[in-house]
Amino acid sequence: MLKPLKNFNLLGGRTIKTGVSVFITALICGFFNFPVIFAVITAIVTIEHTAADSIKKAMVRFPASAIGALLATSFYALLGKEAITYALAAMLTIAICHKLKLDDGIIVATITATAMIPEFHDHYFVSFITRLGTTSIGIVVSTFVNFFLLPPNYFPIINKNINELFTHSSQLTIRIISSTKGDSNEKTRNISRSYRQLTAKLEKAFQLSQYQREEWKYHRHTIEQMSAFQLSQKKLAALQQIAYHLGNLQYAHVQPDDFSTEERTLLKGIVQSFAETLENQEHKIGEDQYEKVEKLDHLFWKWKELHVEYSDKTKRQLPPQTILMYELLSFHDVLEELERICAQYEESVVSSGST
Repeated sequence: MLKPLKNFNLLGGRTIKTGVSVFITALICGFFNFPVIFAVITAIVTIEHTAADSIKKAMVRFPASAIGALLATSFYALLGKEAITYALAAMLTIAICHKLKLDDGIIVATITATAMIPEFHDHYFVSFITRLGTTSIGIVVSTFVNFFLLPPNYFPIINKNINELFTHSSQLTIRIISSTKGDSNEKTRNISRSYRQLTAKLEKAFQLSQYQREEWKYHRHTIEQMSAFQLSQKKLAALQQIAYHLGNLQYAHVQPDDFSTEERTLLKGIVQSFAETLENQEHKIGEDQYEKVEKLDHLFWKWKELHVEYSDKTKRQLPPQTILMYELLSFHDVLEELERICAQYEESVVSSGST
């Protein structure tokens, strides 16, 4: 019954789990005649991205909530329902939780401390136990729901992001190499913006990978799933290196007349080959690319010999043309490694299928 809801774009897995957590929490509190609002608020803010995070943070949130409830009770007993009571309860809850390294529980603890002040009764100890109990119900319910209901699977999103990153890298490579030192500020800003978007997407993919790795600590996965995940991690590592070289290429602008017509044709052909390899699902490198890279290698050493200026025995200045060729050669090395890991994965899939 939940699967159609999950597939509906409006309701993601985490949204559904939040609703289920709130529903169960409210039912339990209603059965024991406990105040519902504290438990429900806690259930809402404690749903995490992974079951691992829920379990780990639940162990922090319970003692943090106890601190918040104790401080609220103490200040209410001393000062009553005054504005200063709210302020002191909130500030000291944050400070003490931070000092005790309970940072993951600060939000829940602060909500517990401030929200319980208006509802205090004369029996302070009973109020303390009741509020701590309702908060604990919210924490426990949300943790169990996050663990057992609709365990998140980030792998399809990771794969989609990786494919988009390769396409983005392909387009950005062509844009960077086609730019020159005299380009307008607007074009330069667009390239820089596109590069920042690439690195942000890459960082997001690594974050999702970490979520998936944590999730698999508590849920079963097949050998095939693990092999595919390891391949995705190697692809992300390759993309990280590619992003590094693209970042360097941004600052190696050259003028069209810095190379001969033949050299410019060679560079343009190499970049086009790189773009095709990046967008190829198997990232296979054609023989034409190897031939062009070999020519580029000879050109690099020729330029290095003729144009590198030595200011003394230890320092040297590389012209932008040489830097550009060096980065392209390094780029090709990454593509070779990418082709190798994809081929190894395909071989392992074939061999496992035959057995």
